[in-house]
Amino acid sequence: MKREYVMGNGAIALGALAAGVNVVTGYPGTPSSEIIETIGKYPHRGVHLEWSVNEKAAMEVAASAAYAGARTLVTMKQVGLNVASDPLMSLAYVGVKGGMVIVSADDPGPISSQTEQDTRRFAEFARIPVFDPTSPEEAFLMIQEAFEVSEKYHTPVLFRPTTRICHAYANIEVPECFRPKEYEGFVKDAKRWVIFPRLSFANHSMIERRNPQIGEDFSDTEWNTYTPGCSGKAVLTGGVSYAYAKEFLQDHRDVRLMKIGTPYPFPEKFVREALEGVEEVLVFEELSPFLEEELLKVIGKYGLKLKVYGKLSGHVPAAGENSCESAEAILGAFLGLDTGKEQIVPKDAPALPVRPPVLCAGCPHRASFYAVKQAMKGRRSYFCGDIGCYTLGNAMPLDMCDTCLCMGAGVTMAQGFHWVDEAMDGAAFAFIGDSTFFASGMTGVVNAVYNEADMVLCVLDNSTTAMTGHQPHPGTGRNMMGDIVEKVSIEKILRGIGLTFVETVDPLDLSAAVDTVKRAVAEKGVKAIIFKSPCIAISKSTKKAVINEKCIRCRKCIREIGCPAIVIADGAVTIDKNLCTGCNLCAQLCPTRAISIEEGGRA
Repeated sequence: MKREYVMGNGAIALGALAAGVNVVTGYPGTPSSEIIETIGKYPHRGVHLEWSVNEKAAMEVAASAAYAGARTLVTMKQVGLNVASDPLMSLAYVGVKGGMVIVSADDPGPISSQTEQDTRRFAEFARIPVFDPTSPEEAFLMIQEAFEVSEKYHTPVLFRPTTRICHAYANIEVPECFRPKEYEGFVKDAKRWVIFPRLSFANHSMIERRNPQIGEDFSDTEWNTYTPGCSGKAVLTGGVSYAYAKEFLQDHRDVRLMKIGTPYPFPEKFVREALEGVEEVLVFEELSPFLEEELLKVIGKYGLKLKVYGKLSGHVPAAGENSCESAEAILGAFLGLDTGKEQIVPKDAPALPVRPPVLCAGCPHRASFYAVKQAMKGRRSYFCGDIGCYTLGNAMPLDMCDTCLCMGAGVTMAQGFHWVDEAMDGAAFAFIGDSTFFASGMTGVVNAVYNEADMVLCVLDNSTTAMTGHQPHPGTGRNMMGDIVEKVSIEKILRGIGLTFVETVDPLDLSAAVDTVKRAVAEKGVKAIIFKSPCIAISKSTKKAVINEKCIRCRKCIREIGCPAIVIADGAVTIDKNLCTGCNLCAQLCPTRAISIEEGGRA
């Protein structure tokens, strides 16, 4: 054994390797992305590793491998589980032979997501077990048991770390080497693996009989614990909230602290035992009142006399993530303590800078948005955004993102705006990234062609999956097994679908980009512009913009593109050379040609 200092996602990855995982699939999404990347960095001979085209594909690849008896791991963030829900719901009925663990990383806050949805709800909906780790150390061990539970009950299992678990660091003890599990292989059996209504009915009945037994097993597991002391008050918690509660209650050992690591099926026997002598319970959890509702069911089922406080009673906030500070306030109020602390503010401390999220300096997406904006001046337009860095196109002064719903929705929503544009003179645009195009954009384009929509598809191709950490995708020419593969051409896909207007342009060539947009809008039907320029985070430039004496301080460069490298210092427009990448966009729009591009910024 050896010790490794790893991120929580790394602990999950190493735990899966220690469990003998054979196939790992997933789609990048913060806060889960580093799980697959960690496995890629460690020796993993005999383990197939892939970034799948989307979460649905990842789920289905892993499912067939689990049918063959292999241990499989699927990774995604909570909104990705929505994409994978179609196969998951059927898979819950069909079952598996090899252990199959689905990591769905929740994002309380939310910090980097559209929603705060709670994966525990999905577990209950699908009627499959869910594990809820409270620390990276626990995640490493818990995921190994998740594989065991999956194989014992022939069911996929959900694993629900949250952002603070995924991104925390810990020192864990891991094996010197990892060995994938040996497995039997697929055995043909249509009565087991082909889902028909009769099989679904029988298996649904089996699941409802099985789940109480899993709850019994969970009642005896090490993941559910409680402290012995009791003053009649108890705190019921799980996930990272347990760590916050534990820290606060270390000076209040008379309060019983109950930890639930396996929220579903709910460990009723454990909870009833832990409630002995308890009169009041505060349920402290993220995100939905899942534990609180399960506790209330137990109270009603067994006629327990117990007061319950939590989200439903208004004693715990209904939204947002918990923290040490919120634990102090909420638990302190429950215990009747005055936890008010005087804040110590250093004298003459500068105010924290306001830093709204913006596109990086030199980001080609800024140039793409600006080109469309310039081309469409004076004409009604609908700008449908999507999930990725380019969502930040909504920020002023660009203001180029009218809608953003979910991955791939921009393509289809642009079509909806076209159909309700009564005068039929508005132009509908859909902005989508190259990775998102492969993940969920192609079917929307097929829908547009089939239904004869009139829209412009803008593929913002920066040759990477930028927002989640620059993972490869089918258009980059490499995969997670380290192989150089044939690039999948977005242009050929679009032409294959039936588009006749498909043009590729460098968005940093402003005049050419504006001209391309104007010509696209003039055509009828579905048109596509591929704005192709590499992400500045992976394509470093030594060039810098320089402002000379021709500057008249009109501030057009600041007012129109909002590049963070262009600032006002002592009343003058200045280029921050630490941020500037020499993209040349500001130089092209300067009315007096006061900006030039120099190597290294030396005039």
